[in-house]
Amino acid sequence: MNEREERLKALLVAGLAGDTAAYHSFLRDLSAHLRAFLRKRLARLPDEVEDLVQETLLAVHNQRHTYDSQQPVTAWLHAIAKYKLVDLLRRRARQDVFNEPLDDAPQELIAADDGAATEARRDLGKLLGQLPDGQRLPIIYMKLEGLSVAETARLTKMSESAVKVAVHRGLKALATLIRTSS
Repeated sequence: MNEREERLKALLVAGLAGDTAAYHSFLRDLSAHLRAFLRKRLARLPDEVEDLVQETLLAVHNQRHTYDSQQPVTAWLHAIAKYKLVDLLRRRARQDVFNEPLDDAPQELIAADDGAATEARRDLGKLLGQLPDGQRLPIIYMKLEGLSVAETARLTKMSESAVKVAVHRGLKALATLIRTSS
């Protein structure tokens, strides 16, 4: 385990145990780590790096309870950052601003599919499969595919407020499933 991995892991674990100073240090160190990680992947979109760092920090904070201390913290963090990066690229593609042919995309974005990310997708698929369609589909459309509430409502034939409630309840159910399966 390298020094950065050990430091980030120790700070996160201490933060999860209630040490606010350690958690603050974790977020500060993580910010620098994420900037370097994302700059490499967003060389053509340098103006997006800081926004993506902030989005990723927020996602890490919101999902900190899902971290398994038996696993490398950087693999967990990179998976979250990659999902945020994919969300950004999808948003830009929908806005017709980012119309780069796949042949010109950096190979690391196309080929980078480490075992942890594959395993996380498989596990998420299993967990989502345990939810009823009324919760599973809105989560897939909004949280995984990046569709808006209105688009999701149209696809699921639900009202927009019903979609929001379904996503909220579905995410709570997923959190419960994760806690009970660990």
